Formats: sequence, C-alpha cells, structure tokens
Amino acid sequence: MAEEKKPKKERVKKKYPMPEQPPEERIHNFNEVPIGQTEDVIKKEAQRCLQCKPSEKRKLCYDGCPVGIDIPAFIKKIQEDDLEGAIGIIKRYNNLPAVCGRVCPYENQCEGNCVVGKIKDSEPVAIGRMERFLADWERARGVKAPELPPRKDKKVAVVGSGPAGLTVAADLAKKGYQVTLFEALHSPGGVLVYGIPEFRLPKAIVRAEVSYIETLGVKLVTDAVVGKSISMQELSEQNDAIFVATGAGLPKWMNIPGENLNGILSANEFLTRANLMKSYMFPDADTPNRIGKKVATIGGGNVAMDCARTSLRLGAEESWIIYRRTETELPARIEEVHHAMQEGVKFQFLTAPVKYEGDETGYVKKMECCRMKLGEPDASGRRRPLVCPGENFELDVDTVLIAIGQSPNPIVPQTTPEIKTTKWGTIVVDDWQRTSMKGVFAAGDIATGDATVILAMGGGKRAAEAMDRYLSENEDWPAPETWEQ
Repeated sequence: MAEEKKPKKERVKKKYPMPEQPPEERIHNFNEVPIGQTEDVIKKEAQRCLQCKPSEKRKLCYDGCPVGIDIPAFIKKIQEDDLEGAIGIIKRYNNLPAVCGRVCPYENQCEGNCVVGKIKDSEPVAIGRMERFLADWERARGVKAPELPPRKDKKVAVVGSGPAGLTVAADLAKKGYQVTLFEALHSPGGVLVYGIPEFRLPKAIVRAEVSYIETLGVKLVTDAVVGKSISMQELSEQNDAIFVATGAGLPKWMNIPGENLNGILSANEFLTRANLMKSYMFPDADTPNRIGKKVATIGGGNVAMDCARTSLRLGAEESWIIYRRTETELPARIEEVHHAMQEGVKFQFLTAPVKYEGDETGYVKKMECCRMKLGEPDASGRRRPLVCPGENFELDVDTVLIAIGQSPNPIVPQTTPEIKTTKWGTIVVDDWQRTSMKGVFAAGDIATGDATVILAMGGGKRAAEAMDRYLSENEDWPAPETWEQ
C-alpha cells in the first residue's frame, strides 16, 4: 500500500505582529514604543524563512546587509531551537545587535531582498525583530565576551564613539590590538545617545553595548575633543594607526529671512537636549527644552520624525512635518512615518518655508511657505521639487525645528591639513577607508556625509579589516598624488 503524503504545511504570509504601546499612551511618555516579541513568536517567525540557496539571478537577504551577517545561518539556529548559537552567529559580524535590531532600515536592506517578501501577498521575514529579540535575550542572561587572542604591541586610537567607531574598536580589540576610544562628549555612543530618542532606542541599550565592547579590552576616554584638547599629530606619535569617526554633527540651515529668531532650533540642538541631556526629565535633569504649542519640523527623514514625535511628548499641542515632496518620497523609515501618523503628527507635503516672522520679544510666531510641485528626477532619483509661483501661504508657529540634514564635524579636518576633504567637508577616503594622512583611516558620516547607523558600521568593518592588514603586513600607503581632488 502506497505511503500517504503528509499534508503540505500552510505558509504564513504575514509577519507576526510586534506588540506596541498604544499611541494615546505613548505620546505621554518616553518609553520604548515596540514592546518586543516573545520567544514563541520569534520561533514561529523563523519558520517563515525558506533558507534560500545562493543564486546569481537574485540578491538574497545577506546581500543587503552592510555588515554581512549570515542571516540564513542565524535563522536556521532559531529553527533548531539554538538561540545561543543564533546570537553567536550575529555577533561574529555585528557588535551592536540590540541597536541595529531597533534602528536599521531593514525594509531597504536585508528584508528588502527577502525572497518571501517577493511572493504575492506576502511580507518578508522579520529579520530585524529576530535580531532585536536575540540581543535582548542574551543581555538578560549576561553577555559573554569572546575568547581573545594574545595582546599585540600595536596601538590604535579611535576618534569618535558612534556606530563606526564602536565597530572598529571592537573588531580590532578582537584581533588583539590595544585600542583607545576617544569621545568628545561625556557619554559614549555618538548619534546613538545624542540623536535617537529614548522611545526608539533606550540609552540603557546603548550603555550595555558599549560595556560589552569595553570587556574586549577597549579603553574609553570621554570629554576628549581630538583636534582641540589633543591633536591628531599627538595621537599619531602615540599610536600605530588612527581611525576617525567624528560623524556629522554640524547643523544645516536654509538661510532664509528670520531664521535667526528665537524658537528656531537645529534638530541637532533640540534632540541633544532631549536625549543626551534628558530634558524630558526636567527639572530632575538639569537641561530644559523650550517647546511651544505649535511646532513645525522642516524635513522628511528619520531625524525629522524624531523631532516631531519628541515635540508631542514634551507638550506641543500641534506638531507638523513640513516636507517639500510627497509622502511617496519621504526618506524616513516606513515604521517611523507610521508611528508619527499614529501619534497625531500632521504632514504638510509639497511645502517649503521661505520666511519667518517674529513677535515683539524676538520669538518666531509665523512662517510663510510656498507650494511645490514635482518635476523630473534629480541626482537622488526622486522627482525634483519646483516652486509654484503665487501660491504662498502662512502658518502660525511658535517653535521651528530644522531637520534638513547635517554636515560633517569640521574639527579634525580643520586642525589637520594633512587630511584632504571634499568640497562638502567629508574626509576623502579610498576603497579601504584610508585617508591622505599615512596611518589614518576614516568612515561613517565624516566620510560619507549624513547616512544611517548600519552604513557607518559597514564602513567601520572595512576600515578594521584594512587597518589590520596595514598593521600586520606593513603595506605601502597610497602615493600623495592619488589624493588630489
């Protein structure tokens, strides 16, 4: 008698939902919005993975990961009920899994390539949620440092403790180098602590990730402004190689009339006060953050969403996003836009400010805006916004937050003429993140301009590999003429 075939298991098309704080509750607190999934749900989510084989015809999940995590391998471990093995695989490639599990733009990277997501009516496997769960699972049980090789006699200075700097410091420490990490602020983490709000990335998570990197033997020096309190030349004399990851912390402005009125702040200042200086806890914390009743945030990226959502939590009655293109072109993560809309942030698309008007005390009270329309695509691939003449209008505002991007931190380039820069202020690097100053490497926003956490980490991993080769093989440095721009 022929053996009966087992019924085919029905495939789950959608991601298992992520529990979240209700919008009406979370706009009154700074607690993390996604609550996190259970082990049972994560194991069910892992079963959605098809364990695709490499193919020249299509990109797979790991092709979209800037730090090259072997995604099918760690998901396979979850399927086999080996959570310790799963997080172990992730941490071979990624030293900040709890951070990336919260802020990575997965929809444009690994999940954007997921074959499951290409199937009709299906969503990609929730790779990001699994990474977050595994990192949190490990932290709850005590993070174990890997076995380290014998300490080498080579010293490395890492300037900046943001995602790129932390990545390089950890990777080189794992290879046995003596690494000292210099941070200008009083708390390590870079944009992770001053830029991203508590409700998206709790600072306890960042502290835990930094603590893990310190267990690898990395020495941390805070309140050290390289280029001011200590020069690059001094660091070069004391170390065998230097990595620069000072980020993009210089605000951009629109240079329109009235922009110097009180109540108009850069996103950088506003978020630094809210996050690093904890203004949301004032007066228990020392730094206040003035917020009006009607707040307009200029821009459409993740930083703009952070500003608009933070404004509501600080007491704004109305919080607007003013964006010169349409919702389709918004560069912010889909999840961040969704959360902002849920929380009551209002969106004014195809709009740009042209002038601000102040009251008798010097505070902004009104802004004049122009209507926009979309023309042909520009260099970014998005349709270029064009002004509609004669269609200006006014909005009443008492706080304006400028979130149109940030420029590279200028201190190291300005004080180190040996390091060549582009006309945008970014440090010129080659394919292996080498700069024009021998023994000095750079990556992250200081080299690429304003970008994402994970792209900074990807640059950091390339730099760490190149620095190891430079320090261990004494390879030649590119000739000076190759750096002429």
